[in-house]
Amino acid sequence: MIFQDDHYLAYNEKIEALRAREFPMLRGIMFTSLERLSLIFSRLDITYLDHAGTTLYSRSLMDEFSKDMMSNLLGNPHSASTSSQLSAQRIENVRLRVLRLFNADPNDFDVVFVPNATAGIKLVADAFREQPGDFWYGYHKDAHTSLIGVREVSRPDARCFESDEAVETWLDNVLNNQYNNVIGEGRGLFAYPAQSNMNGRRLPLDWCGRLRALNQQSGHGLYSLLDAAALVPTCPLDLSNVSRAPDFTALSFYKMFGFPDLGALIVRKASGGILKRLKYFGGGTVEMVTCIKESWHIKKESTLHSQLEDGTLPIHNIIALDSAMHVHERLFGTLQQISTHTSFLTSRLYEGLKSLKHGNGTLVCHIYEDRKSSYKTTSSQGATVAFNLRDSWGAWASITEVEKLAAIKNIHLRSGGLCNPGGVASSLGLKPWEMRRNFSAGQRCGNENDIMDGMPTGMLRLSLGAMSTLGDVQTFLDFVKELFVEHSEVVQRIPMELRTATKFYVETLMIYPIKSCGGWRIPPDVSWGIKPEGLAWDREWCLVHQGSRAALSQKRYPKMALLRPTIDLEAELLRIRYSEAMPPSCPSEIVIPLSRDPSVFKHEDASSCTLRVCGDAIEAQVYSSTSVTSFFTKILGVPCYLTRFPPRGSGLSLRHAKPHLRKQEVMKDQKAMIQSEFGDKERPLTTPILLSNESPILVISRSSLNRLNEIIKARSPAGKAASAQVFRSNIIIAEDTASPTGIEQPYIEDSWQSMTVHNDDFTRGTLQVQTTVLDILGPCRRCQMVCVDQGTGEKNEEPFVTLAKTRRMDGKVYFGMHAGLAGGEGSVRIGAKVLGMKHKDMVEMEEY
Repeated sequence: MIFQDDHYLAYNEKIEALRAREFPMLRGIMFTSLERLSLIFSRLDITYLDHAGTTLYSRSLMDEFSKDMMSNLLGNPHSASTSSQLSAQRIENVRLRVLRLFNADPNDFDVVFVPNATAGIKLVADAFREQPGDFWYGYHKDAHTSLIGVREVSRPDARCFESDEAVETWLDNVLNNQYNNVIGEGRGLFAYPAQSNMNGRRLPLDWCGRLRALNQQSGHGLYSLLDAAALVPTCPLDLSNVSRAPDFTALSFYKMFGFPDLGALIVRKASGGILKRLKYFGGGTVEMVTCIKESWHIKKESTLHSQLEDGTLPIHNIIALDSAMHVHERLFGTLQQISTHTSFLTSRLYEGLKSLKHGNGTLVCHIYEDRKSSYKTTSSQGATVAFNLRDSWGAWASITEVEKLAAIKNIHLRSGGLCNPGGVASSLGLKPWEMRRNFSAGQRCGNENDIMDGMPTGMLRLSLGAMSTLGDVQTFLDFVKELFVEHSEVVQRIPMELRTATKFYVETLMIYPIKSCGGWRIPPDVSWGIKPEGLAWDREWCLVHQGSRAALSQKRYPKMALLRPTIDLEAELLRIRYSEAMPPSCPSEIVIPLSRDPSVFKHEDASSCTLRVCGDAIEAQVYSSTSVTSFFTKILGVPCYLTRFPPRGSGLSLRHAKPHLRKQEVMKDQKAMIQSEFGDKERPLTTPILLSNESPILVISRSSLNRLNEIIKARSPAGKAASAQVFRSNIIIAEDTASPTGIEQPYIEDSWQSMTVHNDDFTRGTLQVQTTVLDILGPCRRCQMVCVDQGTGEKNEEPFVTLAKTRRMDGKVYFGMHAGLAGGEGSVRIGAKVLGMKHKDMVEMEEY
């Protein structure tokens, strides 16, 4: 297809015009739902590029559905009342409309409503599993995990076809004896996606018809299962030729219309008999059931779907589907028009990404495309682009960092393994042993181990939908140009003569008693204790969701920054206040005992539970007091508990610094020997932590912060300078006031291996110097949480955008250093002198 711009631009302008009216959620309003508390984070437009996950529902759809619900009384269709019969009639009308959408003759096909495409696939798998004898299963490497999972209930010799050519060869040999030996006397199921959900490439639809023709010749019990979930949102599916159609077709309507959350299994009636042997029954799928003295039942025979739709159907979702099909056609026209529009946009996106180059001429994007597909034809390529980014040296950009920056720019995309293990592994060149190695090294679905041994473990995916526009495409291209295209390279170095010329002191000490809530500044006249887990009282508490038991974070709940804990040492209490207006009937302050002794907690006040913090499962104390729970729940608008994870000696589970921060620790009889100029110090192999993300202590430099803010202001006079609080550091160091003027050393901490803190302590009228040595464990990897203003709870682009341009190394963004005690215990106070010890080779950071 050769795109003629005038025609496609006219359709694009039509979509641009209706978006403001039909999709107000793209205007950037975000809110919490509990008790209708709302908070506007941003008025910037959202660029939504994850239509393969789910597309967007329109205002007209919701209005029409709501009007329908308010105008009609719909009962349970398993009754004889007027409202029940209306529901039954409407459901059958929608069923017929679904078949017509795909040109499927109701004489030849039936529709079974299911929650989603995965449920439809599982229904087929369960039916095959319950047949006499086992069944053979074959699937294409581009299959979604929902198709791959069927192999677990099939024969052990299930086959993954690693290419289209392998499928073609298999089809050509279905009739020979070798295949007869494979399938034996049983049945077989061949499944594949109509379109890869990874990169959008479209697979041949004629395989189903060819398989049936060969099946008829051989007499084999071979069936075809087509996963059409990724195809039908932006491409027509024509089932008019019943002899060439799949036996079973699974799809999800929310991917097509955004709403309702509903799926379907379209069954070729001639093949539906195999589904009738499912043993389970429930609800209205039976004509009669006995259970006293005799056990037998008679299933309904009138239609296939009446035997398979157990229980009461999701009536309102099916009625909503009627509105969805009607409104979708009115807004966007036919599926063919949508296909043409999205193909035009995807071609522009593909060409734009492909053309991006760094200043040295190297490509910015590595696009994962099949050699048989073309972004200029709708027959071979869908509205999806899968890719990774590289720097000017060819190193891969972290997909986690890309997604963090995209979130700041209000760009919604997908990253990771994309639920397509075969496609991702083959595209990335990952062999099974490498995937096992990565898993052993900590890679998990959704975590930040996205580059291992210099190679990516996942990819980025952009997918377009009916309401996408050229503006969305250009926004993302501009995003990549701004943050990932290197026009010139400046390597920042610290002059050797300055590395030891300046002395440092502790300017500020902060602790954050409740994880992700506001910080508390340690008074200047107090010597503060440091334990192996960090500064005393730092991140011992956290808020967890009452349902998921996962720790809450400012990234999702920015108002947590406005919860201000203070340590009252005299009263031995943790006091928590909220810095803005309190919700009705909420006390101005709550207090929690500081005592580390669990016996002070009565059973009605606290209990023990397992919760998840930064991927770790831990055992913590939960404050079940109604007053405590209500205080936080009302303020944040989310049901949550306050929990505590005390330091060592509490008998609870332990956490340790993350593996990438243990490079200096060397095994020796289950302990590590840390070498420094102060001699050999012995400590446990792993550094203990409480509820901090990665390490016991975080250190930043005032000079580094000043340099960052200079760059922010230089790039944009309106840019908002970053406060030290957004980095949530424990220790802020600064150059000694006695040092020569004008020789600030930003980022000198990057070169440190350790730092020694000299505390002047007057005891009994004499000066004593107490020394505490902290090991520098590594640089702190930053996320978009630094964009939350700690004074207002509002989100900004800075400082993460500037950090991404000036402090990116190995695809990750760094600011500040992780630290931990070199051994024993220690203390620190404001004004203490600091001496930094350098690595032999200084870490170089890149500025773009």
